[in-house]
Amino acid sequence: MECMCSRRANLTSSSLANTHDSLRRCWHPVARSSEVSDTPFGAVLLGEHLVLFRSDGEVKAFYDRCPHRGAPLTLATPQAGGLRCAYHGWLYSPTGRCIEIPALGPEAPIPSRARLGSLGGVQERLGMIFVCLDDPLPGVELPEVPEDDDPAFLRGELPVVRARAGAGLLADNFLDTAHFPFVHAGTFGAGEERKVGRFDIRREPGRLSFSAGYEHSFANREDPGVAAGERPLIQTRRLTYRYVAPFHLTLRIDYLEAGGSNTVGFFVSPLSDEHYHIFSVLWRNDLGGDPARMDEAVDFEMQVLKEDLRVRNCCQGSW
Repeated sequence: MECMCSRRANLTSSSLANTHDSLRRCWHPVARSSEVSDTPFGAVLLGEHLVLFRSDGEVKAFYDRCPHRGAPLTLATPQAGGLRCAYHGWLYSPTGRCIEIPALGPEAPIPSRARLGSLGGVQERLGMIFVCLDDPLPGVELPEVPEDDDPAFLRGELPVVRARAGAGLLADNFLDTAHFPFVHAGTFGAGEERKVGRFDIRREPGRLSFSAGYEHSFANREDPGVAAGERPLIQTRRLTYRYVAPFHLTLRIDYLEAGGSNTVGFFVSPLSDEHYHIFSVLWRNDLGGDPARMDEAVDFEMQVLKEDLRVRNCCQGSW
C-alpha cells in the first residue's frame, strides 16, 4: 500500500509539456465515433492537423494536407472510398495512395511519392477514435473499460471540452481525492471526509499503467433506502482508479450497501503546448436503463468538471 502522490508526481513534473516528442508514440482520442463519416473531419493533435473519414465503415486518418500543394484535405470530396482534393482534383484511395491526377490525363504514370502522410495507427474504441502519430511505444496501449461491453450499464457522453492548461495537470487532478471537500463543495464534496487513506496500488508488468483501490465511509444522501429506513446514512464506497499512459483514466465507484456502480472515463488529448481536449464518458448500472436519468447524470458530471477546470486552469503545476 502506498500514497497516490508518488504515482502522480511523474504526471505533474512535465505537466505543461503538452507536445513532448514522446507523446507522438502514444494513443490519444481525437474525435467521437459519431462525428466521423465518409465526409472529411478535421482534428488537431500535438500541434498536427489531421483528417479523418470512413471508408466502408472503417476509419482512416492522415495528415490534413495534400502532398501536391499542401491544400487541406478537410475540404476534399469523398469519392471511390477515398478523397478527391479540392485544389487540383488529385484522387486518393483509402490507403492514401494517389490514383488519379486529372491534369496529367488518364495514361500518365503517377509518382510513388504522391501519397498522403500516414500516421502510426488509428483505432476505434469506447465510442472514440484514437490516433498514434508515430509507431507506438512498447507498453503503451489503448484504454480498456469492461463496462462498455456490459449491457447492464447505460452509457452517457459529456460534451467534448477544450481548455487551457497542461494535460498532465488534468490527469493528476482526476487521481487526486484530497481536493473533493474543497473544489467540489458545490456538488458532491460537502460531506466528503478530508483525510485521505492509503490506496492499494497494483502495478501492471509490461504496461505503462496501474490501478489503485480505496474504501471509505460517506454519507449516501441519494440512497432512497436511507429515507425508507432500510439502510444507514453512513455507508461504504469503493473507489477503483485505473491509469493508462499518457492521459487515459477511469474511476469505478461501487456502493457496497446500496448496490450499483458508476464508472467515469476521462481521456485527455493534447492539442498544443497550452490547450487540450477532454473526452469524458459515464457508465452506470443504477439508473434502471432510463436515458432521462442518464442525461441528468451527465449534466451533474459537467458541473463537477467545471469546478475542476475553474481551479486547474489557473494552476502552474507547483506544489
